[in-house]
Order: sequence, then C-alpha cells, then structure tokens
Amino acid sequence: MKFNPDADLDTSGVEDTRGSGGGGGMLPGGMGIPVGGGIGGIILLVVILLLNGGIPGVGGGGADEPTVRNTGAGNLDTCKKGTDLAQNEDCRFVFYQNSIEGFWAAELPRRGKKYTRAPLRIFSQQVNTACGAASSAVGPFYCPPDKRVYLDISFFQTLQSELGAQGGNFAEAYVVAHEYGHHIQNLYGYLDRIKTREGPTSDSVRSELQADCLAGIWTKHATTAQDKDGDTFIEGLTEDDIVRGLDAAAAVGDDRIQQKTQGRVTPENFSHGTAEQRMRWFKTGMDSGDMTSCDTWGTDSL
Repeated sequence: MKFNPDADLDTSGVEDTRGSGGGGGMLPGGMGIPVGGGIGGIILLVVILLLNGGIPGVGGGGADEPTVRNTGAGNLDTCKKGTDLAQNEDCRFVFYQNSIEGFWAAELPRRGKKYTRAPLRIFSQQVNTACGAASSAVGPFYCPPDKRVYLDISFFQTLQSELGAQGGNFAEAYVVAHEYGHHIQNLYGYLDRIKTREGPTSDSVRSELQADCLAGIWTKHATTAQDKDGDTFIEGLTEDDIVRGLDAAAAVGDDRIQQKTQGRVTPENFSHGTAEQRMRWFKTGMDSGDMTSCDTWGTDSL
C-alpha cells in the first residue's frame, strides 16, 4: 500500500482520545456473555460486536455533524503531510480515514444522497459512546446514534495473533473501510432493517456482507480520493495488499471463529457470514466498484 508523501492530511475527521480515560463496562451484549480469559474470551466477544453495524437494540439518529476533538496523549494532530508518516507510523490511520471518507463524501452526492461526516475515534482500553461504554475487547465498531467509527488499534495485534490473519496496512484499511460501510448503510436506512441477529440468512449477516462489499467498492476507488490540492492519499495497491485484505475478511468469518472457539461450526449462530462469503462479497464490491452490486438484502444466495 503506497501512501502519497505529498498528500495534505486532514485530522479534523480523526479523534485521538488515547490516554484520556473515560468509559467503563461494556457495550450492551458484551458483559452478559459468560466467557473466560485467553483466546476464547477474546474471540467470543469479537464475534458479537467485531466489525458490527451498531449495537443490538440501538437505532439511528444523533447529531447531523459531530464535533471533532483531539484530546488524548496519542494526539494525531501532528499528521499534517504525507511525509509525517516517517516520524509517526500512526499517521497511516489518518491516511485511511481521509481516503475512505473522501471517496464516500464525493460518491454519495453523485448519487443524489447527502453525505454526513463520521469521525474515526481512536481510543485505548475503553471509551464512552452514544451506544454505551465499550472496552477494547469488542473490536472495531460503528455507533449509529453518534455516527462515529471506534477503533482501538491494538485490535490489529489480536487480528494476527488470535485470529490468524496475515495483517499489514491494507488489512487494517479493510477493517476501517468495513466500518465506514456501516455508516453508508446508516445513511441509507439499511441498519433499521436489522431484526434477526443470528442464522446464515439473518439480517445481521446480510448487513455485515453488504459492509464488506462497500469496503470493496472503496478499494476499487482507493487511489482516486484527493486532498484539497488534488493530490491522492493512496498512490497504489499491490496484489499482496489485496491478498492481505481478503485474508483479513476470511479471518473474521463466523465459521473460522467458531471452529477456533468451540471446535465445530454452528450456522444457526452466524452473525457475520462465513470466511468464503466475506471474501466473496468484498471481492464483488472491488470488482464492480458499483453500489448496486452490494444488494445482499435482495438475494437468496448469500
């Protein structure tokens, strides 16, 4: 994944609250699960809310334009130019956010839809949200009421060490793009359709696969998003990048996680889709680059 050193980075869409404290407890659905420590505890929490389109029982809404503040010890305000990546590798998250949101902010108006900003909030250990308090164990998530994507970047270590993904910059970008896919769903009202949360054809699975497809659409156009001077944020993606993105999608498939945690696959408990489905829908979006290819709600063959 080649970042453009000439790009002007915009930190107004990234909130870095690491080290600022706040929050406690878990998001709804987290504390109620009787899990122990180690890989089982981590993954069973991840399977509930990892890359999830909001929290069970929470609908849309919230402020139309969220206020963005950088308050934490891990402040990313120094990420102003592409060259700043050399001094602070966490600037890559500003690259991801600028490219992903920049693409959708341009794409939706072309389709007659207003785009509303969704800041990326980076936190450590725990965070308060309009969906409730969350700990790092729940993995990345999108909260519809406050229209924010939440990410503890230590998750990417879990993705590799616990879930077996290869990792890499584009694997990280895929995760962030997936969460922004949920934001696009929220703007179109798709998250309000989620009534059934378990099963191979449940609304939850359809939502997650559609978010994977939307992440693939951004991938197709990743090198087109530009800063205010017309410089792109991402100059190029390699075949290895794509392989790592697909690998990350497979690593968080329900069947892979269930096999790791319980030694068997139980489709009746699926909430995100299988490894094969997640890769296929991500690739569908990437190959087409068109939102009309992502209709997981109107097909019987997920």
